[in-house]
Amino acid sequence: MNVQVAVKMKSGPSIMLASGTWFDLLDPWHSEFTIEDIAQGLANICRYAGQCRSFYSVAEHSLHVCDTTDSFKLEALLHDAAEAFLGDITRPLKQLLPEYKAIESNVEAAIFSRFGLDRTAMADIKLADLRVLAAEQSQLMPDGTDYWAAQSSIRPAPVTVEFLSPYEARERFLAKFKELVA
Repeated sequence: MNVQVAVKMKSGPSIMLASGTWFDLLDPWHSEFTIEDIAQGLANICRYAGQCRSFYSVAEHSLHVCDTTDSFKLEALLHDAAEAFLGDITRPLKQLLPEYKAIESNVEAAIFSRFGLDRTAMADIKLADLRVLAAEQSQLMPDGTDYWAAQSSIRPAPVTVEFLSPYEARERFLAKFKELVA
C-alpha cells in the first residue's frame, strides 16, 4: 500500500501546501508557493498560541497592521507571511531556538523577493505591528496584559478584533492583496 504523507524530505524538509505544491523549508526560493497558500495558512493559524479569548487569526492581524500603516501597505499585509509555512511561534520560544530565526529570515526573504517587497519597510511596519499588538491584547487577553504599551508610549491602534472565521479572514486577506497590487 502506497501512502502519501504531507511531510517529506526533498532537497530539505518539505510540507505540502493547500495548492498541492511542496514548500521546502530550507529552500523556499525554489518552492512554488502562491498568495493563496499564504492566505490559507495565515487564516488558519491562531495568534498567541491560541491563548486568547477566541480564535483570532494571523490573517486578521495582518489586515489590521496593513490598515494601521500609512505606507508600505503590501509589506505590512505580508509582514507575517512566513508564518503561513512555519506557524506562529511565540516570542519566548523563538528566543530559545536560534536556528529557527535563521530559517524564518530565509523564508521571509524568499517571500519578499517573490512579491517584490521592500525589506527596508520592516522598521516602519514594526511600529504599526506594536500598535496593533497593544490593541489586540486589550481586547483578547486578561486585563492588564497590555501594561507594556503604556510604559513604552505605544498608542494602541484604532482597530477592533472581529474574530473572523478562517474562511472570512482568507477572503478578506486575498481581497486586500488584490486591491494593493492592482
